[in-house]
Amino acid sequence: MAQEVADNRDQEFVLHEMLNVASFSEYEQFADFNKKTVDMILKEARNLVTKEIVPTRALGDVENGHPEGCNHANGSVKVPKSYHKPYELFCEGEWLAMSDNPEWGGQGMPHCVSIAPSEMFSGGNISFMMYPGLSHGAAKIVEEFGTQEQKDTYLKKLFSGEWGGTMCLTEPEAGTDVGNLSTTAKDNGDGTYTITGNKIFISGGDSDLVSNILHPVLARIEGAPAGTKGISLFAVPKYKINGDGTPGESNDVTITGIEEKMGLHGNCTCSISFGSNGNCVGTLLGEENKGMKAMFVMMNEARFGVGLQGYALGSASYMNAVNYAKERVQGVNLMDMFNENPQPVTIINHPDVRRQLLFMKAYVDGMRSFIYYSSRLFDLEHLAKTEEDKNKYKGLLEILIPILKSYCTDKGHEVCTQGIQVYGGYGFIKEYPQEQLLRDCKITSIYEGTNGVQAMDLLGRKLGMKKGKPFMDLLGEMNVAIADAKATEGLNEMAETVEKAVNKLGDVAMHMGLTAMSEKVMDAFGSATPFLEVCGDVVMAWMHLWRATVATKAMAGKVKKKDMAFYQGQVVTAKYYMEQLLPNAMGKMDSVKNTSTAIMEMPLEAFIG
Repeated sequence: MAQEVADNRDQEFVLHEMLNVASFSEYEQFADFNKKTVDMILKEARNLVTKEIVPTRALGDVENGHPEGCNHANGSVKVPKSYHKPYELFCEGEWLAMSDNPEWGGQGMPHCVSIAPSEMFSGGNISFMMYPGLSHGAAKIVEEFGTQEQKDTYLKKLFSGEWGGTMCLTEPEAGTDVGNLSTTAKDNGDGTYTITGNKIFISGGDSDLVSNILHPVLARIEGAPAGTKGISLFAVPKYKINGDGTPGESNDVTITGIEEKMGLHGNCTCSISFGSNGNCVGTLLGEENKGMKAMFVMMNEARFGVGLQGYALGSASYMNAVNYAKERVQGVNLMDMFNENPQPVTIINHPDVRRQLLFMKAYVDGMRSFIYYSSRLFDLEHLAKTEEDKNKYKGLLEILIPILKSYCTDKGHEVCTQGIQVYGGYGFIKEYPQEQLLRDCKITSIYEGTNGVQAMDLLGRKLGMKKGKPFMDLLGEMNVAIADAKATEGLNEMAETVEKAVNKLGDVAMHMGLTAMSEKVMDAFGSATPFLEVCGDVVMAWMHLWRATVATKAMAGKVKKKDMAFYQGQVVTAKYYMEQLLPNAMGKMDSVKNTSTAIMEMPLEAFIG
């Protein structure tokens, strides 16, 4: 049986019934993307994922008994052989630049349309998808900060997938503390710089899928200030580029090793030496000493993408678990166990298995709505006719991205854990897909800024941004959904439950903001992660209330039998979340508001007994 990675019906529900993405076709630039076109895009993506990408997941995973993996020799990397055909098909379908400018080879579709194929691709195999994903991020940096010459040189080749891209920040002695980097750039006086240094943990650092690779490299120009204020960004190709735009001689960029990791084996995580022979040349991307500003363009996109990765792996695990539970026969129905000759049933009939599946579904459905809604904000910001609206949507994204990245990766991992549990002992066996999904998922809470860093960003920067307006706008969006639910028959009690949670979150946010500006600042940051978690919990409540409202209104009209079950499922899932999961968040908010001093009072010596 082919593995499914996403609930197709639920994708359509979020896109068409919650977000009404086809309405974007009313705008001239999105005129081609009506409902029929959107559905066709989903169908084509689904076919590519099911037939070509999902099979590569296990093949590229050396831990799964297969010899492929990534191979490093003579300073270069060969990716799993099974990746080559789907990569060609992926590029032929122009999937790499779905939402990008047609001038540079993009398809120009709305972000909230491209997000659904992206979910499926990531759920299919994130090791594979990181190669084109990082190329896209590198292209966006060139598009925004590059000179015309750099754009002409790189953009079409990156967006087409002919060339690849990376993101080179991390160094052996400078992890999260990027300002401590030691890579240098010497001005050659002709518009080029000689780059010297070493980078580590570079995902997709090399590949034989492409003929050249652009490395955006953070380095310090000789004589520049210390710390992040003295960092610049450089475009450093693997091969120097000939006058006709083709790859030329080596640019003194050498892969010195590949990390042996817990998961993500199909993607090479490389250590790279730039200029070990003194012959590595790059060009400045953006302004001198403004490298971090440019790199954050890629990092913000990457953080959104990583949140999608963590969630998508959870979605794939959930789909596997549901299908397995419907087929696996074991035990008898509790209501028949004392009858004569009770017949075995599929495990989905057992209450605890149903509990596990509903737990998974509640988070998967809620996160899908959260991520798709957030992607829609990119489009609304772009289409905004007033500066006020533009700033509102941009602010909402600013406040949501650290929550999305952290919450969806943590909960995606929890869902993957439950996905193993549903399979029982078989879930722990490499013959089945669940254990690899869990291993691959773990990194998502670590890279592109650990989830602890996201929590610090939320509390330290985003919460008080523009005097708290983006956070208040977020609460305002939630209150719109609450009002709509109150006006919908049968949902008043659920709406009041969410209203209490939203109001309580507002109080907790005010408390955290004030505490972070007081002498208890260290205690406040000790509670930053639980604060982010409750923000995510309330976002889930908002999304489930919204989903239940749309479903309830749909059931009031003419509905096919199969759709009636789907809509009823939305309301029941929301009920489960409000009754079983949201109360945990309410208690957690009390804990956050206590602002425990124990974390900072703990003697350092006591941690080692």
